[in-house]
Amino acid sequence: MTVPGHGPVGMRGVNLVSVDHFAQQLKWQLRIAAEQGATTVVITSEDLCKLIRDGSQSTRACCEAMHSEVKPGDVVLVPQNTGSGMTVRYRMPR
Repeated sequence: MTVPGHGPVGMRGVNLVSVDHFAQQLKWQLRIAAEQGATTVVITSEDLCKLIRDGSQSTRACCEAMHSEVKPGDVVLVPQNTGSGMTVRYRMPR
C-alpha cells in the first residue's frame, strides 16, 4: 500500500524503505562529490540512513546498498558485521 506523501507502507503501518531508496541516495551523494572534484568520499551507513525518511529503521537495507556500490579501489573502512553500521571510502570518479 502507498500513502500519499509517505511512500510504501507495510502491514502494520510502518513505512518500508528498500535497498533501492538507499542506492538512489548513495548514487546522488557520489555524483555530488564527483561534481565538487572529490577524489574520494567517505560515507557511513548512519549518515546515509539519516538522509532517507524512516531510513534508520532499515539499516540492513542501507548497508546492502552501500556494499553493492563497492568497486575495485574502494575501501570498506568499517564492515557491516561490526554492529556499528558500515563505513566505505568510495573512489572517484565512478
